[in-house]
Amino acid sequence: MLVNADGGDYHGSRIPCDKGHQYDFIEFRDKKLLTVLGSVTVKRAYYYDRECKSGYCPKDRTLDIEGTSYSSGVRRMMSKVGAYRPFGLGQKDLYELADIRVSAKEVERISQMVGGQAQAFHAAEAETSLSDNIIPIHRVPQMYVCMDGTGVPVVKKETTGRKGKGEDGQAKTREVKLGCVFTQTCVDREGRPVRDVESTSYTGAIETADVFGRRIYQEAMRRGMNSAGETVVIGDGAPWIWNIADEQFYGATQIVDLFHAREHYWNIAKACFGQNKDKLFQWTEERRKELDDGRPEAVIDAINRCSSLPRYDKAIGEREIGYFEKNKERMRYADFRKRGLFVGSGVLEAGCRTVVGQRLKQSGMHWTVRGANSIIALRCSIMSNRWEDFWEYRAAA
Repeated sequence: MLVNADGGDYHGSRIPCDKGHQYDFIEFRDKKLLTVLGSVTVKRAYYYDRECKSGYCPKDRTLDIEGTSYSSGVRRMMSKVGAYRPFGLGQKDLYELADIRVSAKEVERISQMVGGQAQAFHAAEAETSLSDNIIPIHRVPQMYVCMDGTGVPVVKKETTGRKGKGEDGQAKTREVKLGCVFTQTCVDREGRPVRDVESTSYTGAIETADVFGRRIYQEAMRRGMNSAGETVVIGDGAPWIWNIADEQFYGATQIVDLFHAREHYWNIAKACFGQNKDKLFQWTEERRKELDDGRPEAVIDAINRCSSLPRYDKAIGEREIGYFEKNKERMRYADFRKRGLFVGSGVLEAGCRTVVGQRLKQSGMHWTVRGANSIIALRCSIMSNRWEDFWEYRAAA
């Protein structure tokens, strides 16, 4: 009765078309609609433009049900479970918790549709962040920008012509580039940095480094990078990360994640000392202290001294020496700590697991790029505490 109290939203015998034509009233048409309170029949006035050869029901636009038989509330629930759970399990959740009966395929379809809208929401806010009409954000001493990549299994058509590490040389995954932005305003009693509560936001997609560079820059601007006292970029040794840092965050402090850096001298230790656990521990412990002191040159010297050992692998040695040489100015960890800065990207490591891994890398899953990006957009909205912002944006659009 409430939904149909408007008599079908009749606007008269003719209504104007955006292209200067006229829509003629044809008839009233019923539509079955599934809402969070159950199924209802909606009475709608149907209009047709003979010039454009198209028709529409004004009431569908008013109720936000154009092209769908699900209310916005049901679509919100479907996309939420689709963002968290495999679509088949999400279907069961909806039935058990809300007595909403939909198919797994419909959960998938709606999740991808709403995910596309979430992408549009993030893009719109990103563009706004570059305008001159931004409301100034409270200045923070440090803003951190972290970047990383993680592979997601995709369907075969998405890897055509791409080289992979498998025996057949064919790629089976596509890389999701994920970034996070968070702020820091203080250190604890021991001088260790403290991340501001609920200050972390995520953004990411399967896309080229150039496109992602623009994406993460816009997210940092949206978060108020212009008002931050210092911007810090943290990442592993991947060249694309530092290319983005140089191009989009010129002048920012660059830090190689300490724990990634440690993995590289461990590669030398395992090759040279093998099963000799005592020597392995002694050598790596010395390198750990040198690196913690911000002396990568000492680590390089130690690797060079290993070249005379019988198990030394020249290819591995040259690769790791190159890594430390290239990133040594990003490894002044003692100085970074004195300045009260983070030296690890644990926030983003956790983000790769929670935003991407927990949903998109489960056993047996294979995604299209479009499908993966839509779910990533939903999860970034949720994990960044912007789920309500997204739905408010949809309501106002």
